[in-house]
Amino acid sequence: MSRIGNRVLSIPEGVSVNIENNTLTVKGPKGELSLNIANCIDVKVEEGKVYTTRKNDIKTSKQMHGTTNANIKNMIDGVSKGFDKSLEIVGVGYNFQLKGNKLAIKAGFSHPVEIEIPSSLKVEGISNTEIKISGIDKQEVGEYAAKIRGIRPPEPYKGKGIKYKNEIIRRKEGKKASK
Repeated sequence: MSRIGNRVLSIPEGVSVNIENNTLTVKGPKGELSLNIANCIDVKVEEGKVYTTRKNDIKTSKQMHGTTNANIKNMIDGVSKGFDKSLEIVGVGYNFQLKGNKLAIKAGFSHPVEIEIPSSLKVEGISNTEIKISGIDKQEVGEYAAKIRGIRPPEPYKGKGIKYKNEIIRRKEGKKASK
Protein backbone atom coordinates (compact mmCIF):
# COMPACT_ATOMS: atom_id res chain seq x y z
CA MET A 1 0.00 0.00 0.00
CA SER A 2 1.49 3.31 -1.07
CA ARG A 3 0.67 6.11 1.34
CA ILE A 4 2.20 8.69 -0.98
CA GLY A 5 0.30 7.31 -3.98
CA ASN A 6 -3.04 7.43 -2.15
CA ARG A 7 -2.51 11.06 -1.11
CA VAL A 8 -5.16 13.42 -2.50
CA LEU A 9 -3.63 16.56 -4.01
CA SER A 10 -5.55 19.83 -3.85
CA ILE A 11 -5.18 22.31 -6.70
CA PRO A 12 -4.60 25.92 -5.52
CA GLU A 13 -6.30 28.92 -7.12
CA GLY A 14 -4.76 30.07 -10.39
CA VAL A 15 -3.50 26.58 -11.27
CA SER A 16 -5.15 24.32 -13.85
CA VAL A 17 -4.52 20.60 -14.37
CA ASN A 18 -5.49 18.88 -17.64
CA ILE A 19 -5.06 15.30 -18.86
CA GLU A 20 -4.91 14.39 -22.56
CA ASN A 21 -3.58 11.14 -24.07
CA ASN A 22 -1.62 10.08 -20.93
CA THR A 23 -0.01 13.54 -20.71
CA LEU A 24 -0.70 15.65 -17.65
CA THR A 25 -0.29 19.42 -18.11
CA VAL A 26 -0.14 21.83 -15.16
CA LYS A 27 -0.45 25.58 -15.84
CA GLY A 28 0.02 28.29 -13.26
CA PRO A 29 1.15 31.86 -12.73
CA LYS A 30 4.87 30.94 -12.98
CA GLY A 31 4.67 28.72 -16.08
CA GLU A 32 3.63 25.37 -17.50
CA LEU A 33 4.91 21.82 -16.94
CA SER A 34 3.91 18.50 -18.48
CA LEU A 35 4.40 14.85 -17.48
CA ASN A 36 3.89 11.58 -19.37
CA ILE A 37 1.86 9.24 -17.17
CA ALA A 38 2.74 5.52 -17.13
CA ASN A 39 0.12 3.15 -18.57
CA CYS A 40 -0.30 1.37 -15.22
CA ILE A 41 -1.46 4.56 -13.41
CA ASP A 42 -4.82 6.34 -13.61
CA VAL A 43 -4.98 10.06 -12.81
CA LYS A 44 -8.32 11.77 -12.24
CA VAL A 45 -9.00 15.47 -11.72
CA GLU A 46 -12.30 16.17 -9.95
CA GLU A 47 -13.53 19.29 -8.11
CA GLY A 48 -10.12 20.87 -7.56
CA LYS A 49 -8.44 17.65 -6.43
CA VAL A 50 -6.09 15.17 -8.14
CA TYR A 51 -6.37 11.43 -7.47
CA THR A 52 -3.86 8.75 -8.54
CA THR A 53 -4.73 5.05 -8.60
CA ARG A 54 -2.94 2.01 -9.99
CA LYS A 55 -4.58 -0.49 -12.34
CA ASN A 56 -2.94 -3.63 -10.88
CA ASP A 57 -0.63 -4.81 -8.11
CA ILE A 58 2.48 -5.54 -10.17
CA LYS A 59 5.71 -4.32 -8.54
CA THR A 60 6.42 -1.66 -11.20
CA SER A 61 2.92 -0.20 -10.94
CA LYS A 62 3.28 0.00 -7.14
CA GLN A 63 6.57 1.85 -7.62
CA MET A 64 5.13 4.25 -10.18
CA HIS A 65 2.05 4.98 -8.02
CA GLY A 66 3.92 6.99 -5.36
CA THR A 67 6.40 8.43 -7.84
CA THR A 68 3.65 9.79 -10.10
CA ASN A 69 1.81 11.35 -7.17
CA ALA A 70 5.01 13.01 -5.88
CA ASN A 71 5.87 14.32 -9.37
CA ILE A 72 2.39 15.83 -9.78
CA LYS A 73 2.65 17.51 -6.35
CA ASN A 74 6.05 18.97 -7.29
CA MET A 75 4.60 20.26 -10.58
CA ILE A 76 1.69 21.96 -8.78
CA ASP A 77 4.05 23.52 -6.22
CA GLY A 78 6.47 24.59 -8.96
CA VAL A 79 3.97 26.49 -11.11
CA SER A 80 2.39 28.17 -8.07
CA LYS A 81 5.37 28.92 -5.76
CA GLY A 82 8.54 27.78 -7.53
CA PHE A 83 11.68 26.16 -6.12
CA ASP A 84 15.07 27.58 -5.21
CA LYS A 85 18.45 26.44 -3.92
CA SER A 86 21.24 28.62 -2.53
CA LEU A 87 24.92 27.81 -2.94
CA GLU A 88 27.93 29.43 -1.33
CA ILE A 89 31.62 29.13 -2.10
CA VAL A 90 34.28 29.08 0.62
CA GLY A 91 38.00 29.68 0.03
CA VAL A 92 40.53 32.42 -0.58
CA GLY A 93 40.00 33.81 -4.08
CA TYR A 94 36.96 31.60 -4.73
CA ASN A 95 33.93 33.40 -6.18
CA PHE A 96 30.94 33.31 -8.54
CA GLN A 97 30.52 35.78 -11.39
CA LEU A 98 27.50 36.12 -13.70
CA LYS A 99 28.36 36.87 -17.34
CA GLY A 100 25.15 37.12 -19.37
CA ASN A 101 23.77 33.57 -19.64
CA LYS A 102 26.95 32.00 -18.20
CA LEU A 103 28.18 31.50 -14.66
CA ALA A 104 31.95 31.83 -14.17
CA ILE A 105 33.32 30.05 -11.11
CA LYS A 106 36.78 30.68 -9.68
CA ALA A 107 37.45 27.70 -7.45
CA GLY A 108 41.20 27.29 -7.20
CA PHE A 109 41.83 26.04 -10.72
CA SER A 110 44.23 27.69 -13.18
CA HIS A 111 41.22 29.10 -15.08
CA PRO A 112 37.63 30.06 -14.23
CA VAL A 113 35.07 27.33 -14.99
CA GLU A 114 32.16 28.61 -17.09
CA ILE A 115 28.77 26.89 -17.05
CA GLU A 116 25.84 27.77 -19.30
CA ILE A 117 22.66 28.75 -17.43
CA PRO A 118 19.57 26.95 -18.82
CA SER A 119 16.87 29.26 -20.15
CA SER A 120 14.24 27.81 -17.79
CA LEU A 121 16.29 28.66 -14.67
CA LYS A 122 17.09 32.00 -13.06
CA VAL A 123 20.44 32.48 -11.31
CA GLU A 124 20.96 35.58 -9.21
CA GLY A 125 24.13 36.59 -7.44
CA ILE A 126 23.45 37.58 -3.84
CA SER A 127 27.15 38.33 -3.34
CA ASN A 128 30.33 37.21 -5.08
CA THR A 129 30.43 34.12 -2.81
CA GLU A 130 26.71 33.24 -2.85
CA ILE A 131 24.17 32.51 -5.61
CA LYS A 132 20.49 31.55 -5.68
CA ILE A 133 19.11 29.20 -8.35
CA SER A 134 15.34 29.31 -8.90
CA GLY A 135 12.87 27.77 -11.33
CA ILE A 136 9.58 25.90 -11.61
CA ASP A 137 10.97 22.37 -12.18
CA LYS A 138 12.28 20.88 -8.90
CA GLN A 139 14.40 18.27 -10.66
CA GLU A 140 16.06 20.79 -12.95
CA VAL A 141 16.87 23.20 -10.09
CA GLY A 142 18.38 20.42 -8.00
CA GLU A 143 20.32 18.93 -10.90
CA TYR A 144 21.86 22.28 -11.88
CA ALA A 145 22.79 23.04 -8.26
CA ALA A 146 24.42 19.61 -7.93
CA LYS A 147 26.34 20.18 -11.18
CA ILE A 148 27.77 23.45 -9.82
CA ARG A 149 28.59 21.86 -6.45
CA GLY A 150 30.35 19.00 -8.27
CA ILE A 151 32.95 21.40 -9.71
CA ARG A 152 34.64 21.74 -6.30
CA PRO A 153 32.85 19.80 -3.52
CA PRO A 154 33.69 20.94 0.02
CA GLU A 155 36.67 19.17 1.55
CA PRO A 156 36.58 18.03 5.20
CA TYR A 157 39.83 19.58 6.51
CA LYS A 158 39.45 23.31 5.81
CA GLY A 159 35.89 23.31 4.44
CA LYS A 160 36.95 24.91 1.14
CA GLY A 161 34.72 24.39 -1.89
CA ILE A 162 31.15 24.90 -3.09
CA LYS A 163 28.36 23.89 -0.70
CA TYR A 164 24.63 24.32 -0.25
CA LYS A 165 23.64 27.26 1.96
CA ASN A 166 22.52 25.22 4.99
CA GLU A 167 24.82 22.23 4.43
CA ILE A 168 26.92 21.18 7.40
CA ILE A 169 30.39 19.91 6.49
CA ARG A 170 31.76 17.27 8.84
CA ARG A 171 35.24 18.46 9.68
CA LYS A 172 38.21 16.17 10.23
CA GLU A 173 41.17 16.83 12.45
CA GLY A 174 44.43 17.24 10.54
CA LYS A 175 47.72 15.49 11.21
CA LYS A 176 49.25 16.21 14.57
CA ALA A 177 52.93 17.02 14.95
CA SER A 178 54.89 14.22 16.58
CA LYS A 179 56.39 14.90 20.01
